[in-house]
Amino acid sequence: MNPITLSFVLGLTAAVANVVGALIVVEHNWKRVYLKYFIALGSGFMLATALLEMVPESLERAGELALTFVLAGYLVVHFFEHTISPHFHFGEEIHPEEVLRPGVGVAAVVGMVIHTFFDGVAIAAGFVVSNWLGAVVFLAVFLHKIPDGFTVASLLLASGRRQATAVWAAVLLGVATLVGVAAMWLLRAEVSWGLALAAGATLYVAASDLMPEVNREPGIIMPVWVFVGVAFMLGLKYLFGV
Repeated sequence: MNPITLSFVLGLTAAVANVVGALIVVEHNWKRVYLKYFIALGSGFMLATALLEMVPESLERAGELALTFVLAGYLVVHFFEHTISPHFHFGEEIHPEEVLRPGVGVAAVVGMVIHTFFDGVAIAAGFVVSNWLGAVVFLAVFLHKIPDGFTVASLLLASGRRQATAVWAAVLLGVATLVGVAAMWLLRAEVSWGLALAAGATLYVAASDLMPEVNREPGIIMPVWVFVGVAFMLGLKYLFGV
């Protein structure tokens, strides 16, 4: 399978995971503790992937200017997730009074769409560079896709929207991922900058979205799973990395 086809297939897989996350909320058919494991594992894996693979590859291709784009990617996601949508966190929404105000739910969905668009950019940029980078970036994206869908559906239900609306919002996140894949392939000549932007977005999701949810949990089980995520990535790098 050529890299373009493979990136779209894996992008579609990630998109389906968004919808699965939403259905968990709507159907109540999965223990929520498993979601927390995905969040902790994903945060560690994403941090390791961004810092050990995506950022170094960006620097090698574009020099120090790549770091400006990494910062830009970080700040773009911060702007849409936590500036225009001040009440936003991963996991189950348990403060419905905060999201009942008109526009709050919509702003949060817009923030998530921007974030998932960069997920698609990251997957495609990885495959433009190499199959190894594409595969490891896909895993980093996939590990937080179910929490993405869970989060957006939970937020919309808490804001008074219907279950169908919550599921369609997760579908929109999946579509944004595929649009990101397509955009990166269309602009693949600019992969150095696309990869750097995606690295910044990935860092934001890992460090500013997922890690606070891990730190909110009592005990050491969830923090330990962050290290498991890092070890998982390092093990793959040792076995298959280039």
